[in-house]
Amino acid sequence: MTDDPTTADAIRGTAQGTAPVPLSVLDLVTVGAGTTATDALRNSVALARLAERRGYLRHWIAEHHSMPGIASSSPAVILSHLAAHTERIRLGSGGVMLPNHAPLVIAEQFGTLEALAPGRVDLGLGRAPGTDGATAAALRRTDRLNEGADDFPQQLVELTRFLDDAFPDGHPYARIHSVPGPVQGPTGRPPIWLLGSSGFSAQLAGMLGLPFAFAHHFSAQNTIPALDLYRSSFRPSEVLSEPYALIGVAALAAEDEAEAHRQVMTGALSMVRLRTGRPGLVPTPEEAEAHAFSEMERDFVDGWLTNIVYGTPDAVRDGLNDLQKRTGADELMITANAHTAAVRLRSYELIADAYGLPGAAPRA
Repeated sequence: MTDDPTTADAIRGTAQGTAPVPLSVLDLVTVGAGTTATDALRNSVALARLAERRGYLRHWIAEHHSMPGIASSSPAVILSHLAAHTERIRLGSGGVMLPNHAPLVIAEQFGTLEALAPGRVDLGLGRAPGTDGATAAALRRTDRLNEGADDFPQQLVELTRFLDDAFPDGHPYARIHSVPGPVQGPTGRPPIWLLGSSGFSAQLAGMLGLPFAFAHHFSAQNTIPALDLYRSSFRPSEVLSEPYALIGVAALAAEDEAEAHRQVMTGALSMVRLRTGRPGLVPTPEEAEAHAFSEMERDFVDGWLTNIVYGTPDAVRDGLNDLQKRTGADELMITANAHTAAVRLRSYELIADAYGLPGAAPRA
């Protein structure tokens, strides 16, 4: 079986500069202490524009809920805003947590996005809640949370049929049409990606012949086993003839290593607070420096930092190259951990410079 060239080209990217694979952006729309959600959303636009100018392939938004330090609870809304401020870069969800939503709702949202930005939209799907159990229960109006995860394959089938207007005759939903969609005439539709941090979605993506995105940035110990499972499970489909896997990578470049470490510690402290049930706005570097880490917290931070590629631009480039070589990832999707938008934007610029990506700003 050969894949559809149009769909496959929307999935596979072309490496720019000296990068071994395409580079992309994962945007959590973080809210730092002393800033607002309005600031965070404005910064997301600035990041999307920078990524487009510098040759990053995609800009994805990740669904999270009830987390003060993140403003990305509504990926489709944010993606609509980004579409209005960009022209070429692919925009997508990294991801939409499907069990939180009725499949028809997601089909309608992403059909609308596809109509707004034809040929530029990716639909990445996860089966985790993207939040704690109580918030997930409030989102889904049920306390049977495992039921949603267990039903993920069926929800995926339903979503795909809504997107394609392809329920068989006699199906209860056969007369329901997701709009915008095929019922209104020939139209493209967003490629579906499966996201995961363990083996379940890796195997499912492989069996269905779909592209796969793995959350290396918070589940690094599972990266290689999950990618191996994806590749060994892969069956050619109308979407892809060969596996295609990207990994999410936490990376931050600064002019010197000490400053890079100082900046990533803000994300580390934020994660400590999240893991201990005290989520808040992303702290400042000064707050992180002043924090008295307990022995247990220090052990957590030390482990957390081993999964972040940070330092000078050359060091980050070398670290990303090594990670790509070790995992065989077909694409690296970079997320930056820092309190300040200027620091994150500068990091993406420095990484682009280190790889000789196009679109560098002229020197003064």
